[in-house]
Amino acid sequence: MPKIIDHDQRRSDIVDVTWELIVEGGIEAATMREIAARAGFANGALKHYFTGKDQIIKGAYERSLHGLGDRLAAHVAGRRGIEALEMSMRFTLPIEEGDATAARVLLSFWERCAFSPELDHGYSEHLDSWKAMHRQYLREGREDGDIVTATPDEQLVDEIVMMNIGATVVRVVSPEHMSVAVLDAQVTDFIARLRRAD
Repeated sequence: MPKIIDHDQRRSDIVDVTWELIVEGGIEAATMREIAARAGFANGALKHYFTGKDQIIKGAYERSLHGLGDRLAAHVAGRRGIEALEMSMRFTLPIEEGDATAARVLLSFWERCAFSPELDHGYSEHLDSWKAMHRQYLREGREDGDIVTATPDEQLVDEIVMMNIGATVVRVVSPEHMSVAVLDAQVTDFIARLRRAD
């Protein structure tokens, strides 16, 4: 009787291996040869599961981003408005040591996105979803009377995104300029601005 192969599980294993290689040595370490070797495949066998390296990398990052989204949703569950917004902002900033690894990986992914339309499309979808979540919290905060600033919500959402991306970059390239105190002060000031009428 022929052996039954779980192709979905094999794709999942390849994605896991790719993520490990990226964490260990950056995106350039995740060559097709290294991915195949680590996953226990013959060289060239990956083509049966993915069309190329970018598709494998996209799978690895989608899993990571979805995982972050799930953890964030659990973190703010049962909260709304300005409270949910503040918790979300603090949760997604690269504060802990483990976040430094994630920041390095994400930075390498952004670089790859600059040269791959397929990868860029995937991250754009994530960013759209992330921004929509913050728009919802801002809308709820205004409904609750906690957010009174006249600054348009779209501008506030862009500020949140830029704050997070900027913190991620600094955490990687110049960590001595990044501290919990600095990040905490930025979030505290941002939330205070929302409560003030202009």
